[in-house]
Amino acid sequence: MKTQVAIVGGGLAGLALARRLHARGISFELFEARPRFGGRIKALEIGAGKVDLGPSWFWPGQPRIAALTEALKLRKFEQYARGAVSLEDANGLVHRNMGFASMAGSWRLEGGMVALTNALAAELPAARLHPGARVVALGTGPSVTLADGRVCWAEHVVLAVPPRVAAQISFAPPLSDMQMQALRATPTWMAGHAKFVAVYERPFWREAGLSGDAMSQRGPLAEIHDASGAEGSPAALFGFLGVPARARIGQGETIEAMALAQLARIFGPEAANPLTYALEDWAMAPETATEADFEPLRFHPDYGLPPVLRGLHDGHVHLSSSETAPEMGGYMEGALAAAERVARELGI
Repeated sequence: MKTQVAIVGGGLAGLALARRLHARGISFELFEARPRFGGRIKALEIGAGKVDLGPSWFWPGQPRIAALTEALKLRKFEQYARGAVSLEDANGLVHRNMGFASMAGSWRLEGGMVALTNALAAELPAARLHPGARVVALGTGPSVTLADGRVCWAEHVVLAVPPRVAAQISFAPPLSDMQMQALRATPTWMAGHAKFVAVYERPFWREAGLSGDAMSQRGPLAEIHDASGAEGSPAALFGFLGVPARARIGQGETIEAMALAQLARIFGPEAANPLTYALEDWAMAPETATEADFEPLRFHPDYGLPPVLRGLHDGHVHLSSSETAPEMGGYMEGALAAAERVARELGI
């Protein structure tokens, strides 16, 4: 297999770069280890629609994602934030109107954020998209070798995966110790997190004057939001787990039961009986996280492409994940900024 650009990783950055290449008539092959595209963008799919299991929001002042969603004719809607905010104290007592709706003013997409990555993938030639194709080695040429032994030769290779995941690929010639250290030292944004989503017949909390926003000092959910679609359908609540990644290992069913009990404490007994629910633990996804990502981040890292990682393999190997973005690192806007930077490096 030969191409001009081999892209490793079919998340937002990889798909956005492939779209740019395709528009300019530049050949590419895109390899994704997962059986699906989207990377950290994923949804729980039910009859009434889709509920985000990964990133949910983008914000005014993020021009790239705003322009892309408009170009793809996707419809945005504002995060629901009307009504009382709840606070659960360490004893499980619930207090109302003791905070603010932290995501008020942010935007969501009808059909979930997967509508974005699905639309990008749909614009690309299916024959150049390779799901379930894990890259295990990057060689001279350059070339990429897949787990099944297939090899793709290219003029340029773009690693559109988190730096720590890229560090697990075998490089020939090998990267220097400083380069490997830089890859491994870059935390993968949200990789140590988990989301619990519960779907209901209707957004009953809104009827009670509650916004769906809650903070908890008891847990297991530390931060909760309304995850419903436009006009409240599908109706859903989601929460970020406050339980550290290592403590979550093997505890999925227990955490799910505790999360439902917590939602009932905060929003009433109806919350204990969802139509369906899901726990998405990103720390356990090897395509996203490494063991180093089990350690919780205390602040948003100062992302960007370290100088030592520029011009790899004589300028034929490029890094393009949100963590390497020149701005908005970690966010979806950052993934698009990283793809934009690599496009400039490729002269397009």
